[in-house]
Amino acid sequence: MPVRIPAASRTEVFTMGAAGVTAFAPFYMLAPGAEERVARQTVKWAPRWERNITFFKSPVERGIQRVTPPVARTVQKVEHRLHLEKAAQKTERGMRKTVDKMSTLKRQ
Repeated sequence: MPVRIPAASRTEVFTMGAAGVTAFAPFYMLAPGAEERVARQTVKWAPRWERNITFFKSPVERGIQRVTPPVARTVQKVEHRLHLEKAAQKTERGMRKTVDKMSTLKRQ
């Protein structure tokens, strides 16, 4: 009896569709007349998108304002714990040593 492949979930279908659109968009833009077609569709759909975006705009802004202070505090805590400045200085020293070694090897 042959093995059946399970049906794809909505997430899988959406992900594959987005990947397909992303992969073939450059080829579509290379086709003759693509700019005119995109401009025509933009003129048609932009007002609808703008209306829909304004519907979501204020709730999203309120959510962002509510979340921003705790996120900022968390970022500050993480920055103090990670010692990023020391890591950056160590990386810079290592890069400078490598460049110096390479320049001395070239001179020889």
